[in-house]
Amino acid sequence: MRTKALLLTAALSAAGVATSMAQAVYSVNAVGYVNTVLHPGFTLISNPLTATDNTVAGLFGGGKVPINTTVYKYNGTGFDINTYTDDEVFANPGMTLVPGEGAFIKNPTAADVTVTFVGEVPTGTLTVDLPAGLSIRSSKVPQAGTATELGLVGAEGDTIYQYNNTGTPATSGYKISRVEDGEWGPALTPLKVGEAFFIKKVAPATWTRTFNINTP
Repeated sequence: MRTKALLLTAALSAAGVATSMAQAVYSVNAVGYVNTVLHPGFTLISNPLTATDNTVAGLFGGGKVPINTTVYKYNGTGFDINTYTDDEVFANPGMTLVPGEGAFIKNPTAADVTVTFVGEVPTGTLTVDLPAGLSIRSSKVPQAGTATELGLVGAEGDTIYQYNNTGTPATSGYKISRVEDGEWGPALTPLKVGEAFFIKKVAPATWTRTFNINTP
């Protein structure tokens, strides 16, 4: 019941939520960009690239998002809430969102907003800490695929909650997959580039993947 309550809180009564994320585009010097479309309402996103400034102010400030856009970053027990104010600054400009993390972002308008992430494609041996209990996480590699295809190894009893953004409140919700007898069931749904998800771990672990541009 605790998990269900947290997830219901995480949904934040979101209405009309949908996410559309473009594939990353790479250059030979491992710098790329990702376009993320924020439909009206809430989207569960990640920062898919290592930017020169990975603060919320750096990623979304400077007029990149509408006034009253709000970032909700889960801290393990609740959400740290950060709003883009009428003065065109975030209430907590130093809040970070680095590759491997994730957050809800609320587009307060009735129109789509496109946010462009620019930065280095993470390479080498990449690790994401997975604490026991509930957290929001994402792949450090900007690729589409299921969590398993992106290198996440689930342990018995682990659960992934992928938010299903249908754009219709009556049908929006979480797709829940749990490891039972060594298999995810139901089967995991592919993640878009820049999409985050909730994971509930039975025990702490590390998500490790080695990635290089020329040998993905």
